Amino acid sequence: MSVSRMHPVASASLLIFLLLIGRTVGWSQAAEESEAAPLVVARLQYGGGGDWYNDRSILPNLMHQVEQRTNIETADQEVIVKLTDAELFQYPFLFMTGHGNVRFDQEEVERLRLYLTSGGFLYIDDDYGMDEAIRRELKKVFPDRELAELPFDHPIYHLLYDFSGGLPKIHEHDNQPPQGFGLFHRGRLVLFYTYETNISDGWADPEVHEDPPEVREQAFRMGINILLYAMLF
Repeated sequence: MSVSRMHPVASASLLIFLLLIGRTVGWSQAAEESEAAPLVVARLQYGGGGDWYNDRSILPNLMHQVEQRTNIETADQEVIVKLTDAELFQYPFLFMTGHGNVRFDQEEVERLRLYLTSGGFLYIDDDYGMDEAIRRELKKVFPDRELAELPFDHPIYHLLYDFSGGLPKIHEHDNQPPQGFGLFHRGRLVLFYTYETNISDGWADPEVHEDPPEVREQAFRMGINILLYAMLF
């Protein structure tokens, strides 16, 4: 059975296997060197003045939920990485968030393009205020492609938890419906961008945003779907 036709309940058990063997040649060496290592989610540090570092509890909390719900061993803390760092390709999943400006220089543009076309995945969560900047910078990375809104039947909304109506609304910003956009390379979703939802705020420690438990639960469920999808496809 191919991964694309696999039933969602099988996703967690396959995840470790895929991480260890590497999905492409570009990841195989890193997989061999990190055999049986805990799953690590890397936060992208970027330039331009935006607060790439905000809400430092979100990724450790998400990784804890992944471990509790799937039995996948995860790291206790996030790793911070720049696009120009030599170890970038050790991390098949990058997370990016912030409120303000984003700017990639030419070297970073080329590195991000190589990362995404070699098997990497970038998840961007607009924490309110980065939309214009991120769209501008992504156009540098893929000049011939546009962010496309994903239909609600896309597997990312159904992999482990079902979101038949698309993204959950975690925080109100402009009273607009949440949207999930993607960029594709050779048919593979390489980047997922969430807008007007702020899913990652729902992963923060409860006292940070004082979100009710049911809202945080929806945020964690969608976050787990995104992470598992990135690892499996």
